Amino acid sequence: MVDIATLLEIENLQEYKFHAARNNNVDEPLDVFLRDRSEWDGWNRWRREKDEFNRDYVVSFIKFYPERETWLFGGIYKILGRRPEKRAHNYDIELTDKGKDLIGRLKITAALPRGRAFKLENVHDSLSVCEVLREPYSGEFFCGYENISQDFSMLEVIYKNERTNWKTALENIKGVYVIADKKTGKKYVGSAYGDTGIWSRWSSYMHTGHGWNKELVGLIEGAGLEYARKNFRITLIECWLFKTDDRTVIHRENFWKEALLTKGKHGYNVN
Repeated sequence: MVDIATLLEIENLQEYKFHAARNNNVDEPLDVFLRDRSEWDGWNRWRREKDEFNRDYVVSFIKFYPERETWLFGGIYKILGRRPEKRAHNYDIELTDKGKDLIGRLKITAALPRGRAFKLENVHDSLSVCEVLREPYSGEFFCGYENISQDFSMLEVIYKNERTNWKTALENIKGVYVIADKKTGKKYVGSAYGDTGIWSRWSSYMHTGHGWNKELVGLIEGAGLEYARKNFRITLIECWLFKTDDRTVIHRENFWKEALLTKGKHGYNVN
């Protein structure tokens, strides 16, 4: 069995806190890590009133939600300073070189108790290496047209990283899709046709959260892009080759609007 401390060049367990980064009711840390490393650094910089990272170093692992009890290595940080001001809520940190080439690649399994900070020596023996990826993780592999039903936050990561297998599959097809709001239960049915493939059409949602759809514009302008990240799920209902007549796509879009009752008070479609 590979010893994690040896793998990450950790000599003294007592100098480290283990950071178990989990969903904070707004974001999945895995999505944050993939879309913006500086934002991920902020997760390791943030301090509660209690000084949880009260040792010299923090070894950070990210809840890898696609797989049960799996965590992705997010780096080892040195705590440079603890601000005493009540409103500071920050540590001064620095990403170290320890295990740096394994960031985003090392996956472990661990059944950890609730909480985000643990003494490393208390959890070390329960950490097992399950995989070291050839390349840093950059999002899920393309799952097949019939299986596309992804939370907005994961699709945002796929688009940000321009996952080739997803882009190749989606940029040359027309189709009908539904956006489900997990908070309200309302749905929006849309389509991609003409010169616009699914990849291009969905990119407008990734940048705006609303794709310039009237009802969604009002919702996102009021609640922000975080609302889409937290609540939207996008599912591809039907897809066709680019040579398909646009009238077929529009007809099927209207069919699904009626079938799913997405017009009026039950959904976000205006017409």
